[in-house]
Amino acid sequence: MASKQLFSPLKVGAITVPNRVFMAPLTRLRSIEPGDIPTPLMAEYYQQRASAGLIITEATQISFQAKGYAGAPGLHTQQQIAAWKVINESIHAAKGHSAVQLWHTGRISHNSVQPEGKAPVAPSALAAGTRTSLRAEDGSVYREDTSVPRELSVAEIQQIVKDFGQAAANAREADFDLLELHSAHGYLMHQFLAPDSNQRTDEYGGSIEKRGRFALEVVDAAIANWSADRIGIRISPIGAFQNLENGADEEAAALWYISELGQRGLAYLHLSEPDWAGGQPYSDAFREKVRALFPGVIVGAGAYTVEKADDLIARGLIDAVAFGRDFIANPDLVERLQQDAPLNPQRPESFYGGGAEGYTDYPSL
Repeated sequence: MASKQLFSPLKVGAITVPNRVFMAPLTRLRSIEPGDIPTPLMAEYYQQRASAGLIITEATQISFQAKGYAGAPGLHTQQQIAAWKVINESIHAAKGHSAVQLWHTGRISHNSVQPEGKAPVAPSALAAGTRTSLRAEDGSVYREDTSVPRELSVAEIQQIVKDFGQAAANAREADFDLLELHSAHGYLMHQFLAPDSNQRTDEYGGSIEKRGRFALEVVDAAIANWSADRIGIRISPIGAFQNLENGADEEAAALWYISELGQRGLAYLHLSEPDWAGGQPYSDAFREKVRALFPGVIVGAGAYTVEKADDLIARGLIDAVAFGRDFIANPDLVERLQQDAPLNPQRPESFYGGGAEGYTDYPSL
């Protein structure tokens, strides 16, 4: 039985989308290097999936320094902006809606993808102890340990805030409908928030208010360069992601952050929930606290089924759900869910890097 909740329209900030089945941001590492330029193949890929209520693009760099993965695209040069504009024309021609996910990877990077081969940057000079993806000479993707980062100066932090603001202006210029700030999964915004990765003793470290200062400055810069009703944010405040815990007071810290975000009138809050990686699901009590603090749209992402999404939407605890790998393998996921049709099998070996195979060749109904 098709869900009545998931396939109803939803106002998301400045736009109204036709359904609540969102495409989660999915790193696919198929951009042109050097230059981190999106490709016509990416336009085809996103257009195929335009029946999603909202396409949230793969994470996209705000600067060359923000890069952590070979093959990830940017949105900080005119060439990149022009390429994204073509992609958005394709999405809009198919009556779709798009949000670009903006990130700075911080310490989840490698010297070889950094400008001049320098060390990646982070709140503190503490290694992530995880891996990133690099490209071999033949174009294949391989995994490599992340490099030890160096600590950012206050002036450098303020420059990164400006870079996020400029990327928000670039998103508008590239004809995105919305943007999403990536404040989750152990990347730079999250690195400042988490006490394990932020051991600064200045105005950007210590209490949750100080650890949260950078992230909120980024949000405010994005708002100043576009509009709060065009901006969403993704957070993963509960559980461990990429070796990064949120600290002993994770729920209190999460609720402080969500309260601050709620006061800024953002279009949506995208919750990356720990159960997608085997963690515990959110409790209803936590969801109710989040709902009370955030007046905009709440998007869930994790171990979701249609039934779970429908139940949480019906109870007012979320408004939409973002599906990830199911959208990789099923360009017409919305239609398949509506018709209770079987899903295509996923091909994980082609998730990262490569060409059309495992990217634009999955069949629709």
